[in-house]
Amino acid sequence: MNETLHVHETHPEIVKRLKRADGHLKGIIEMIEAGRPCLDIAQQLHAVEKAVCQAKRTLIQDHLDHCLEDVVGPLAREQRRSIDEFKEITKYL
Repeated sequence: MNETLHVHETHPEIVKRLKRADGHLKGIIEMIEAGRPCLDIAQQLHAVEKAVCQAKRTLIQDHLDHCLEDVVGPLAREQRRSIDEFKEITKYL
């Protein structure tokens, strides 16, 4: 299977964010094992969840901004409107 290597400008930022979330998640596991209060654990889980969601959102936006543009190519302004609206609405996912 021959796949094209996809590396974008935002990938190092995404990796950094996910590594931070990974370390944070390990800390949450330790909190659970230590019997910390559920409220504290839930708050920390929420923070990790947000970090992972932001990493996903950044990855998807980057893909749309670069990979989709490569496939679509240059279009007239009226033809681009649907593509631009699609890219804009995905920010609300």
